[in-house]
Amino acid sequence: MDNASLVNDEIILEVKDLRMYFPIYQGIAQRIIGHVKAVDGVSFFLREREVLGLVGESGCGKTTVGRTILRLYDPTSGEVRFRTKAGNWVDIARISQRDMKPLRQEMRMIFQDPFSSLNPRMTVRDLIAEPIEIHGVARGKDVDNRVSDLMLSVGLDPNYMRRYPHEFSGGQRQRIGLARTLSLNPRLIIADEPVSALDVSVQAQVLNLLEELKVRLGLTLIFVAHDLSVVEHISDRIAVMYVGRIVELAATEELLQHPLHPYTEALLSAIPPADPDNKVERIKLQGEVPSPANPPSGCIFHPRCGYATDRCNQETPGLEEVEPGHFVACHFARELHLRGAGC
Repeated sequence: MDNASLVNDEIILEVKDLRMYFPIYQGIAQRIIGHVKAVDGVSFFLREREVLGLVGESGCGKTTVGRTILRLYDPTSGEVRFRTKAGNWVDIARISQRDMKPLRQEMRMIFQDPFSSLNPRMTVRDLIAEPIEIHGVARGKDVDNRVSDLMLSVGLDPNYMRRYPHEFSGGQRQRIGLARTLSLNPRLIIADEPVSALDVSVQAQVLNLLEELKVRLGLTLIFVAHDLSVVEHISDRIAVMYVGRIVELAATEELLQHPLHPYTEALLSAIPPADPDNKVERIKLQGEVPSPANPPSGCIFHPRCGYATDRCNQETPGLEEVEPGHFVACHFARELHLRGAGC
């Protein structure tokens, strides 16, 4: 993706060739013998007030992408360019943690587990108020008023602000986490599988709440999930990840109906059809997901791909814009005719 997108006022985030490698140690001397390539050359951009779904199997690196963007991990290499409220571009990958502090108000995260992400010794009021007080957004009685408004905005009764997290259900705890995330009016939110730990009925409630807040507050989100059927309901665009790399990125409807990568086709075949009488043949991938510590040569997906040739084994495809707004990393994207959702 070229740098021309940076001049577009709508762009709020651009990630370019991002890598996050974790060292593998061995022996008493803790000698480094290799690296786990959790994120290996990821590039994408995000527009203001857009929701980008980041989808892939467990261990594909999607959570690591989110944490690296927020500098919870220091990236191995690459650029994470963020447009601040003042309109300045900042490369988050290169600034110090001290310089990151003011940006923490603009970039926030919703964590996957609504229980472990909340301090059990703190009341709901203190949990939501903590970032407000740390950043000096409000003081005294104004803090309580702010907490009350935030609880109402996520569908919680403010009368319960003196209670502790264990007194709430999983869905309510996730709402508390969401209120805490919204407490500083962030411009970018990374939602790390925010509904995966919840019951299906509660998942729908939280997704509907996020959809409502997206419209009402003009939120910009990166929505991380492993379930395409969940992501399609909230995302404007979807990026599909496989073993540390983005293999396809497109507008939601375009990706669902016209996938260009064989891995995306396989994921779509696993979505149950809305009509139970519509029998869809599921694509069963052969073999195991490669280890990010020892990825295969050439195309990362070629050992499991039914369309692979010798070229796929030898050459690594780059992420190219094959159609307007539709990016894919596949040598034969223009030649294959793949099945979309429900086909």
